[in-house]
Amino acid sequence: MNTTILRKTALGIAGLAFTGGILAGPATHAHATTPTGVTTTIQADKPAKDKLIPHGVQGDQSRIDLDDEQTANVKAIIAATKKTGMDERAAVVSIATALQESKLENLGHLGDRNDHDSQGLFQQRPSSGWGTVEQITDPEYATTAFLKALKQVDGWQDMPLTKAAQTVQVSAYPDHYAQWEQQAADLVTDHWNS
Repeated sequence: MNTTILRKTALGIAGLAFTGGILAGPATHAHATTPTGVTTTIQADKPAKDKLIPHGVQGDQSRIDLDDEQTANVKAIIAATKKTGMDERAAVVSIATALQESKLENLGHLGDRNDHDSQGLFQQRPSSGWGTVEQITDPEYATTAFLKALKQVDGWQDMPLTKAAQTVQVSAYPDHYAQWEQQAADLVTDHWNS
């Protein structure tokens, strides 16, 4: 075969691959250093939607804009989830629960507006054994406590989100967790690899 045609074909394929990569855009990037000290960029995949929302969303979905504090709490929930060795679905359940319970705000005692002695992201109660006020208002501790309870729910991975969250939380409004599933999944997609 003619070397000129072979070279043009190889360059054309390389150009298409390069252009396709630029046009498609990477999901996220991570940097790694080789043993020779050269830094390379590695594309990290975002979590798959069917893993984050395996049952599809249930009912109408709600969404709120997050401020810096709420976004920091999302990142704290994700970090605690990773630290416990649980997956992205556990983070979705946790974030949706915290969206319902506190709108991702680390709430202290609210006086007459408080539900008993509930506090923190998950509105956990010291009187119910979740921990001290200082513990349950620490996002890492509160998330770890929530996830520890979630692990005790047989088959939580295969349950609709609202059933898994309700089994842990025992809320007077058991179906309200479902409305936050899409936003929780979007937040996990956005922050899992960051």
